[in-house]
Amino acid sequence: MSKRTYPPAFLRLLKSVKAKRPKTVIRHILKHGRITTEDLRNLYGYNHPPRAIRDVREQGIPVRTLRVTGADGRKIAAYEFGSPSEVRAARLSGRTAFSSTLKAALIKKHGARCNIYLEPFPDRELQIDHRIPFEIAGDSGDLPDDAGEYMLLCASANRAKSWSCENCGNWKKKEKAVCESCYWAFPESYSHIAMRDIRRLDILWSGEEAAEHDMLKEEAARAREETPEYVKSILRNHLGKRKS
Repeated sequence: MSKRTYPPAFLRLLKSVKAKRPKTVIRHILKHGRITTEDLRNLYGYNHPPRAIRDVREQGIPVRTLRVTGADGRKIAAYEFGSPSEVRAARLSGRTAFSSTLKAALIKKHGARCNIYLEPFPDRELQIDHRIPFEIAGDSGDLPDDAGEYMLLCASANRAKSWSCENCGNWKKKEKAVCESCYWAFPESYSHIAMRDIRRLDILWSGEEAAEHDMLKEEAARAREETPEYVKSILRNHLGKRKS
């Protein structure tokens, strides 16, 4: 497809992005006009394409989503720049770089653990994430006083949160209040998960505990049940005995 021409100010914004992943996406779109999920996976090895596109949007750069035909004939997502007039300004002009000071403040407040799995992780494996997605509310700076706006997540929880949020009906509506009562923002007190009336309990078995998990899985197989359902049945029986 033919490449578009952009205003000098928009091009300066594009070239100001230094982070590798959004910079890669931007360069590809500038060269080819758009980038597809196939390009992101096959050319650049990004197994979570929406995350790469989100990185660009978090720089305040408008990106439109299209549907195109992939190599296998199926419809896939493609992305191109939106109108330069849609560039977000002020506090939504791009995510503030997270500092070691903010991470230290979060660890002091919550401990070196994942706020979703509630398990300890080495500091280097914990990632700072906005409680309410940047795409919805932006941020107000990288200061310890603002630590309540952020949470620490392990990589697995961060990927799960990104996928769930980006597939939530509020992703387009952008109603902050909806996010404020969501599990992904405040797992300690929530009324829904991505606008669905569901509850979840994440349990990790680590180290020597892994043997207990394997035993539980074997018991579930003998009962011909999936492990989560088997755990639920155990809890139901336990709670039933407590009520009697």
